[in-house]
Amino acid sequence: MSTEQNPSNAPEASPLGKAVAYCDQYAPELLFPIPRSGKRAEIGIGADLPFTGHDLWNAYEISWLNPRGKPVVAIGTLTVPAISPNLIESKSLKLYFNSFNQTRFESVQRVQETIARDLSAAAGAPVAVQLETLDQRPGRTLGTPEGVLLDTLDIDIDTYEPAPELLSAAGPVVEETLYSHLLKSNCLVTGQPDWGMVVIRYRGPAIDRAGLLRYICSFRTHNEFHEQCVERIFVDVTRQCRPLRLEVWARYTRRGGLDINPWRASEAMPGPGNLGEVRQ
Repeated sequence: MSTEQNPSNAPEASPLGKAVAYCDQYAPELLFPIPRSGKRAEIGIGADLPFTGHDLWNAYEISWLNPRGKPVVAIGTLTVPAISPNLIESKSLKLYFNSFNQTRFESVQRVQETIARDLSAAAGAPVAVQLETLDQRPGRTLGTPEGVLLDTLDIDIDTYEPAPELLSAAGPVVEETLYSHLLKSNCLVTGQPDWGMVVIRYRGPAIDRAGLLRYICSFRTHNEFHEQCVERIFVDVTRQCRPLRLEVWARYTRRGGLDINPWRASEAMPGPGNLGEVRQ
């Protein structure tokens, strides 16, 4: 199922940034899909995607009632494939999870199946869902990528809207991982800040590190959703630096009980896993 771009599912029509009534009874209609196609067209992506990948969501505020009315609390991991025609607006997902709060379910498995069904319908492609109740003592490892941190470079920054012309690469082929904690963009609808770490792992001519850091910082006043920023970075690095192999992923900080971690790669390969960034 895909969602055509029309005024009813444009970002401005979402519940994001608006006062909404709290619903504590199961309501899948609260989910708000947004077509990926519009923003992809802006950066020259058509039906044939130049990448594979997924959006990995961690959800920390999921609760429902068991058949006897006793609350159950869980955390969830949601994997939305990049091939899905729609992304799911984050506030609508939070409201959707809130609608479980006073709803009785017979088992964790039934809740997991329900969420997977509803999110897959909204995204237009199968979404993988894994729930862990807190009595299982789930955990998540925090850490940093094995690579070169760019943030200590002593450089001037004067550009705060995406500037792909800052990117360049030259010389013999190298294989390395570069990362930065200085990624900041703004919500496409509300303009509120989104903070994250971005990682570029590639094989190809050496990317100029100062130019890459300037480029990452150039997103600082840019309005776009998390997934769209990562796809823009992937496309810009591909066009300007011509890597033979490329992965781009970001770890965005938590908002509304959710963190979003988009990953895009030039070829099929295992993803980077769910290693958390310290601010998550």
